Amino acid sequence: MLEHDTEAVGAAVPGHYGAAGTGIALEPATIAAAWNVQARLERGAIAEKVEQLFGVALPRVPNTYVRTEALHALWLGPESWLLIAGGESPLIAFEEKRDAINAEGGALFDWSASRCAWRIAGVRAATVLNKGCPLDFDPRVFGANACAQSVLGHVNALFLRDHESAFTVMVARSFARDAWGFLCASAAQYGYDVLPPSPMR
Repeated sequence: MLEHDTEAVGAAVPGHYGAAGTGIALEPATIAAAWNVQARLERGAIAEKVEQLFGVALPRVPNTYVRTEALHALWLGPESWLLIAGGESPLIAFEEKRDAINAEGGALFDWSASRCAWRIAGVRAATVLNKGCPLDFDPRVFGANACAQSVLGHVNALFLRDHESAFTVMVARSFARDAWGFLCASAAQYGYDVLPPSPMR
């Protein structure tokens, strides 16, 4: 790690920034692919087709996600889900899988190039997020396998709870600089470590 640095808050170079303490870790989470499934699950065999194609069942409970070794499947709305892969995954051969889902009355869109994500971990993680997000991150409310769309500062964002003291935050790539700057500025008073990028997990 780099030496303690209060002048470079907002930098993406791995190191320690902000206050001398270390209450937060910020880690870029690389996304290999992100595909949006849209469908009415009560029609046809679309749910079965998605599970056959990707090896994951689409969550039915609002604002939750399911995870396999290869994928996250996030509930975005009553007829919309996001499949995310951090590394090797079944999110390949897009056109073939799009056509298979179309044949069942659904739709598939490739969002891979449009999203970026970070993992924020530490005992102050929820406090840092709540500086710019109105969601209640109390684990009794936003518990294991919870996800929700809201804002981070003035940027639309998607939040996942990884475990009790860790979250993943995803934003549109065009707002990455704003979102990263907000996270760093909000974490600076506690001290934070920027970690090297790793696949979303």
